[in-house]
Amino acid sequence: MQSVLEKLDIADESPGVFCGEWRGGGGKIDKISPIDGRKLASVRTASAEDYEAAISFAHEAFLKWRVTPGPVRGETVRRLGNALRDAKHELGQLVTMESGKIVAEGEGEVQEMIDICDLAVGQSRMLYGLTIQSERPNHRLMEQWHPLGVVAVISAFNFPVAVWSWNAALAAVCGDATVWKPSEKTPLSAIAVTKIAERVCRETGADPAIFTLLIGDRKTVGQKLANDRRIPLVSATGSVGMGLNVAKTVHGRLGRTIMELGGNNALVVAPSADIDMATQSIFFGAVGTAGQRCTSTRRVIMHESVASKVRHKLLAAYKSLPIGNPLDKKTVMGPLIDKNAVDLVQHSIQRLKDEGGEILYGGERLSVPGDCYMKPCLATAKPDFDIVQHETFGPLLYLMTYRDFDEAIAIHNNVPQGLTSSIFTNDVREAEKFLSVVGSDCGIANVNTGTSGAEIGGAFGGEKETGGGRESGSDCWKSYMRRQTNTINFSSELPLAQGIEFGAGAGSGTA
Repeated sequence: MQSVLEKLDIADESPGVFCGEWRGGGGKIDKISPIDGRKLASVRTASAEDYEAAISFAHEAFLKWRVTPGPVRGETVRRLGNALRDAKHELGQLVTMESGKIVAEGEGEVQEMIDICDLAVGQSRMLYGLTIQSERPNHRLMEQWHPLGVVAVISAFNFPVAVWSWNAALAAVCGDATVWKPSEKTPLSAIAVTKIAERVCRETGADPAIFTLLIGDRKTVGQKLANDRRIPLVSATGSVGMGLNVAKTVHGRLGRTIMELGGNNALVVAPSADIDMATQSIFFGAVGTAGQRCTSTRRVIMHESVASKVRHKLLAAYKSLPIGNPLDKKTVMGPLIDKNAVDLVQHSIQRLKDEGGEILYGGERLSVPGDCYMKPCLATAKPDFDIVQHETFGPLLYLMTYRDFDEAIAIHNNVPQGLTSSIFTNDVREAEKFLSVVGSDCGIANVNTGTSGAEIGGAFGGEKETGGGRESGSDCWKSYMRRQTNTINFSSELPLAQGIEFGAGAGSGTA
């Protein structure tokens, strides 16, 4: 562990604020690894003075960065991607040490950062507008996109670095500066990434404050970001409760938000499904990252004809699951983020029992140093259980059945969240209906692949209580810019739109 920290320039005590310089006048966080309860390092958080300095420096950096040509901005992001490639192994190890996700997932998260940098570099030459046919002669109607300003990025512990990159890489090529408030549960990964970004900016001549870091609590940092009129866009990932608070504040000042909130993701197993593929996807979706992904599979809706077979295969997989130190490559499921996370899952399991659900396997807390481990829980439930309507952020999977396809869709959609969804079927009509307007009501809907593991090329996000935001690929770059519509008259007359004549006798030309 120590060698990884040294390679990433993480000291025993590090300042948690960067705005062109490193500082931290607030309280101290001791980062304890969920793997074994050992202290990794300490971080000095932001004070009120640090906050003001950070936003001021970020705004000054934006004023210079916005007039830098897009392809030149893309060069800084290209070099950032290469620097992340060079540090992939160490950063992946640090993500594992801080969050508890297995090494393959830790390095996979860093690969997401690299991939989004590659996408953003290409986008830096394609920040395109439109030329529109004008109804008036000798007029050109067009739209263009301008940099927006300082973008706040509030990220969660389960993806301690990737979510920042989804926002920051695109915001950077769009001409914006970012202010990053990472989870206080994973501060070291944020510091390591920011130090890499700082080094790259100094090499390219970009103002390092375009990638500002503010580690601190809700009162000192989070609420201030939401209230700050100097920040036109807040991108927030986390719980529905957190999102509601942020959205009310930001929208109260008519600012913009990108919300990536809770998921209660379901996977439908149809009679024609490839059962082996379906169960493999369910297994990864349910226990990957110890069930702490917003895209984790939380509900399995099985046709009665295949329910017994699916249940049998899942039980076999759960019973053979290697649980332990996530730094060991043989481990498939590591710890949850902290003891409180385990407590919350235990509480949900008890609520499930109280409503009449049956525990088929697991759910027990494990006696391991750090007290952050548990066996994943496989259970039966009914769609109308109150606990099923809520997202339990951990390895708790509900199995339920259906008779006809319309019933499956109704069960699937009957939750407040709407992030990601999946169906396993070889019936083309079922597949198409699932993807149609009367099918899945989620922002992401998949056929014959699981709920978890989205590619960066597509827009990522969901509907309903998931927040409606979109990040990453497709045309999400537009969220980080402001649209401007332009009319250019190259005639010697002044015709009005819609053929309106106004004050025809006044002045020269056509009114």
